[in-house]
Amino acid sequence: MWDGALFFAALVICCFLIFLTVYFIITLSDLECDYLNATACCSRLNKWVLPDLLAHAIITVLMLVTMHWLIFLYNLPLAMWNIYRYLNIPSGNMGLYDPTEIHNRGQLKSSMKEAMVKLGYQLVSFFIYLYRYSSYSASTVNIYTLTYGYSRFCMLFY
Repeated sequence: MWDGALFFAALVICCFLIFLTVYFIITLSDLECDYLNATACCSRLNKWVLPDLLAHAIITVLMLVTMHWLIFLYNLPLAMWNIYRYLNIPSGNMGLYDPTEIHNRGQLKSSMKEAMVKLGYQLVSFFIYLYRYSSYSASTVNIYTLTYGYSRFCMLFY
């Protein structure tokens, strides 16, 4: 009954996550090309780490509560990875992205690679939610009503 609203909400949240991931990629590439300094880049990215985590956790919990097991299992690894990374921020760091460590040990490249993987993951999720939403919407349309309504509409012109 609530599947249409659930997948519409998941679709909207997924769009937010896609735009957020693209923002992460653009900001990290600006740092890589020296258009931004490390402090500005990390402060911009750290503002959006928690909303990213919460948005993905909301989708995962909604799929668990509504018993969409396969989609829940699909979302679980990324949600757990986001939570793991957020909980294991070293003490003394500014956040998940720290300006003193962003250039060390290839962390910039790994952050860029992680953002690209997240973008691919979110795009696949978007099409899964879009398919589920459209299949639910198509299954709730009463064909007889559409046909009857169309024939009544055509009879007006005879």
